Amino acid sequence: MKKIVFVFLCLSFITAQASNTSDPPVNENAIIGRWDLTVKMGDRIVPSWLEVKLSGVKTLVGYFVAEGGSARPIAHVYFKDGKVNFSIPPQWERAENDMQFEAVLLNDQLSGIITSSYGKAFSFIGERAPLLKRDKAPVWDKPIKLFNGKNTDGWHPSGKTNQWVAIDGVLTNPKSGSNIITDQTFEDFKLHIEFRYPAGSNSGVYLRGRYEVQVEDNMGKEPSSTFFGGIYGFLTPNEMVAKAPGEWQVYDITLIGRRVTVVANGKAIIVDQIIPGITGGALDSKEAMPGPIYLQGDHGPIEYRNIILTPAKK
Repeated sequence: MKKIVFVFLCLSFITAQASNTSDPPVNENAIIGRWDLTVKMGDRIVPSWLEVKLSGVKTLVGYFVAEGGSARPIAHVYFKDGKVNFSIPPQWERAENDMQFEAVLLNDQLSGIITSSYGKAFSFIGERAPLLKRDKAPVWDKPIKLFNGKNTDGWHPSGKTNQWVAIDGVLTNPKSGSNIITDQTFEDFKLHIEFRYPAGSNSGVYLRGRYEVQVEDNMGKEPSSTFFGGIYGFLTPNEMVAKAPGEWQVYDITLIGRRVTVVANGKAIIVDQIIPGITGGALDSKEAMPGPIYLQGDHGPIEYRNIILTPAKK
């Protein structure tokens, strides 16, 4: 009963804010665009993301990224008098109910309630995602060796324990556990990274801690945004170039603003494409800010070596 009353009071406050006669009327197209969301889930603050598009003459559709998983399509976004709502079915959740999204757009900011497929209600706020356009081509600075080959200095785990170890010049994740994150943060850069996984394993390289380049045992499969080399849930490689498990493989990744190029095992598989927003598992949704490199260690064993980042000069 307390939870129902809490949600009712929150939505009543939001509706009252939107209906304040002193506020100017909201343009019916004002919700269109990309939104970086920050969700309060108990004692945790987690990132989320929303895109709203116009389909045809009047129907609004979109995509939504939760704390985990990939971008999910929204069949219909309802928006009127500054109030927006939609529902989407579960993705990885083992639940039957749709997730419910209700918010108010006021002064070009979103605030509202997300009710999960499990029935839990979480408040959130949202702001327009930055375009991250660059006025000129980058001038590259000196390369930085992110992994010294001897220990995990310069990195920290996402959890309380760190199962990552340095063995013979290789950053090794022997079993599922914490992700590992650079202490340094970066804006635009070129990243060279080599990796090796056993059969069936899965990892990922997160750019600025927000955009995952998938690392997975997918040799021989058709390309997908959620398979090897894809920007998870968003950008699909033009071919599958994954090698067999147990072989060393290479990514050379360039990130400039939102524009990304991925060269995998010597072949350009994503070329100067725009990343729409954060992917599932992102550290935060503060896209305008620099961010770290983080390597996924919670999906299985993985090894990395020769991790070299070349930042753009400021």
